[in-house]
Amino acid sequence: MRIVLVGPPGAGKGTQAVRLAEKLGVPHISTGDLFRANISRQTELGKLAKSYMDAGNLVPDEVTIAMAKDRMEQPDAENGFLLDGFPRNVSQAQALDELLQSEGIKLDAVLDLEVPEEEVVKRIAGRRICRKDSSHVFHVTYSKPEQDGVCDKCGGELYQRDDDSEDTVRKRLEVYHTQTEPIIDYYKAQGLVVTISSLGPVDEITKRALEALKREKAGSE
Repeated sequence: MRIVLVGPPGAGKGTQAVRLAEKLGVPHISTGDLFRANISRQTELGKLAKSYMDAGNLVPDEVTIAMAKDRMEQPDAENGFLLDGFPRNVSQAQALDELLQSEGIKLDAVLDLEVPEEEVVKRIAGRRICRKDSSHVFHVTYSKPEQDGVCDKCGGELYQRDDDSEDTVRKRLEVYHTQTEPIIDYYKAQGLVVTISSLGPVDEITKRALEALKREKAGSE
């Protein structure tokens, strides 16, 4: 299957993308991974992206699209892929359509992870990260440490990242509503959008997503 995964920050896209890609047997292609891979390999696209990033500017759509095109043309993506973080806006969605049409293929579904805005704020603003090991993550509501402000695993100090503050989260949501959310209507016009709730246990959300994708695939055959 060829799937685009969308949803606001805090919807659990990263977690579900990895799980769904594994279950479906397709590569998980994320914008962040594309940038990191191209920059670390010092490809021409990576050098170009880095020049914009070093200058504090956004990487232009055409660079992101070129990276995505290169990745989707790799052998492991021949029978499908799951796109996470791309397309990020309608112009990128249109470019993706043109790219796929040129290859004689099309998307099977756009999976929209729906979560109430206040839940997004609660999820992200409640995160606490260990200063000693950033892989140790806690939450003031959902996974409290035994002692406030102290990592259970190594005793390091727990802190809130600047970009996890409530004000920053709300600004990120504004950007999502303005730039990314319009692609949902764009894909709805093509009958591709499958919306599921992103509330509940991780396993339950994965099962919900797989069942919804299965129904979508069956309905389109």
